[in-house]
Amino acid sequence: MMVRQLSIWTTAASIVAAGLALPAWAADAYPSKPIRLIVPYTPGQGADSAARIVATKLSEQLGQPLVVENRPGAGGNIGSEAAARAEPDGYTLLVGSNATHAANSSLYSSMRFDPLKDFAPISYIGSVSMVMLAAPDFPAADMRELIDLAKTKPDQINVAVPSSTARVVLELLTTTSGTQLKDIAYKGSSNAVSDLLGGHVQLSIDTAMAATPQVTAGKLKALGVSTSKRSAMLPDVGTFAESGLPGFDLAAWNVWFAPSGTAAEIIDKLNLEIKAVLADEGVKSQLRALGYEPSGVETPQQVSEFVHSETKKWGDLIRSAGIKVE
Repeated sequence: MMVRQLSIWTTAASIVAAGLALPAWAADAYPSKPIRLIVPYTPGQGADSAARIVATKLSEQLGQPLVVENRPGAGGNIGSEAAARAEPDGYTLLVGSNATHAANSSLYSSMRFDPLKDFAPISYIGSVSMVMLAAPDFPAADMRELIDLAKTKPDQINVAVPSSTARVVLELLTTTSGTQLKDIAYKGSSNAVSDLLGGHVQLSIDTAMAATPQVTAGKLKALGVSTSKRSAMLPDVGTFAESGLPGFDLAAWNVWFAPSGTAAEIIDKLNLEIKAVLADEGVKSQLRALGYEPSGVETPQQVSEFVHSETKKWGDLIRSAGIKVE
């Protein structure tokens, strides 16, 4: 009888030990099939272009394809909701941003996912300056002149707004400068730039990545950048803060997430693999060409702390300005 009981306890202990080891085994075997990477923006936008650069190198390291799936709409909320509802098995990842994971919860009256509770941060990719763009013949050369002009023509100057980030930048600009600019919503950067080039809108707020080729070619001019420091891509363009708006500092950023509940071992493995990708000189060069600035945010815990702090920062700005998107 004693031998039988001992055998039962030994078997049970083995099962428990095996069960506890399963996540580690799963991480060792991961990934064993293609990974879906949801980008909640249109193809060609900065987040999409950066994601494809990182995904290509990460695919080589992991030995499995990373399939990019663009699901734009509602400021990134549509694609983010799809990722939040996916199985937390490491085979669906999300390219999140300051919009999806810091601003939208305060911008939108209702969201069908919780940016903080429904996701596990993996890796920080980088940040990008936002740029105020105008046609070459627009009667303002910089942000100071734009502000002066806008005060003489309240609500007569229109601005293309292709993202939630652009909307917050615009609202903070009008609030702090005491101006009234008419916003025109766009679903993506390419359409906004096209209409600006075609003279259908007077201004646009977009990423440095979208702005630089047009500015360099002389097709558009940059009036200012939204970050506290000038963009490496547009070093001759002054900041909003330099143009009479002290303290103005807003940047777009990207962080990769997995659905909440994904095994910590998988999160850690992906974090280390992406860290290796971002250390690659070729990848760094390509990301810098898109205007991405690196950061010291490295571990999943540090990324989580960063996202929480940005949520408070953007949320406070949005609520104080009374901004809402219906």
